[in-house]
Amino acid sequence: MNAIELVVNFTLLGFLLVTALHISQTNRLFRAVMLFGIYSLLTASLFVSLDAVDVAFTEAAVGTCIATILMLSALSLTGSRKEVRYRRKNAAFAVCVSIALGVALAIGIMDMPQFADPNAPANLHVAPYYLQDSYSEIGIPNVVTSVLASYRGYDTLGEVVVIFTAGIGVIALLTGRSSKPKD
Repeated sequence: MNAIELVVNFTLLGFLLVTALHISQTNRLFRAVMLFGIYSLLTASLFVSLDAVDVAFTEAAVGTCIATILMLSALSLTGSRKEVRYRRKNAAFAVCVSIALGVALAIGIMDMPQFADPNAPANLHVAPYYLQDSYSEIGIPNVVTSVLASYRGYDTLGEVVVIFTAGIGVIALLTGRSSKPKD
């Protein structure tokens, strides 16, 4: 990573932190929904900066667009303000748990190989196999598509079923239909 990429990444992380703090402090639900959309867009931008364009595309589509629309739809069925009940004891516990998880993640990251390390196990064993053999085995020129459509086909099908089921559930909730027959 060069200096410009580091500045961009840390700037995006800073914006993410500021947005998250604003979300946690607002009591206006419409503002929170809009800030969640901004947070998701910033996350997608960070993924693009880290060369994970496929993940960025998914985050932009699902997080920024679909989730925001669903939250706005739910907000139209409810009130626009939340009831503020602040308990200092619960907040202190949440902060302690967040700090403990952050420390655990930081310790776990120390054992990971450096970003784009050519000697990382994934780059020595798995990636060369997919890059060299996927076209001859599958016949699809794009390696990512061949991995998602063939090698991880059942996993991708499972993800699609989960998303479809969640969509059906959200539609059922938003239309207000119940399964009980009316007397």
